[in-house]
Amino acid sequence: MELDRRSFLKAGGGAALASSMAVLGFGEDQKALAQAVRPFKLARTTETRNTCPYCSVSCGILMYSLGDKSKNAKQEVIHIEGDPDHPVNRGTLCPKGAGLLDFVHSKTRTKYPLHRKPGSDKWERVSWDFALDRITKLMKEDRDKNFVATNPEGVTVNRWLTTGMLAASATTNETAFMTWKTVRSLGMVVFDNQARV
Repeated sequence: MELDRRSFLKAGGGAALASSMAVLGFGEDQKALAQAVRPFKLARTTETRNTCPYCSVSCGILMYSLGDKSKNAKQEVIHIEGDPDHPVNRGTLCPKGAGLLDFVHSKTRTKYPLHRKPGSDKWERVSWDFALDRITKLMKEDRDKNFVATNPEGVTVNRWLTTGMLAASATTNETAFMTWKTVRSLGMVVFDNQARV
């Protein structure tokens, strides 16, 4: 068979094209691999919408937990990302928000109320009912003892100066308004939120 220059270039170009297609992922092996793509890692998880706890921006987050909620299965958060449908952050997170998974799984994170009895040197785990009842009792005792109804001139002031309130800034306007009204109705003058901390 006689091979001229044109036939040689055609054969060489075809071989180069075939090997390039295989390298770029169009060969038989790549087709089989594409058909056996592993399932999406979040397919079996439960999605929960929440708010980032760090600052007053209140970015929306999506938390994905794995576990079928059966009796012996413990659900665990495996992935956290920004919520693309949230009007504040549109799916983006700052470095602190992006590291929320480490915060959730931190061994030093407080997960329940602790109480240290007077004179004791150790903290004990208590129930939420005990903690809230104790806070309420101590607040009432302090307010009853230190409430100022009138100033020295006899003008009604209704002030409670010995206790203050530090509120969460990652709340809605309605929640912030109700918190403010509650605190002011008790007579507290010292009131701030974590946005300025």
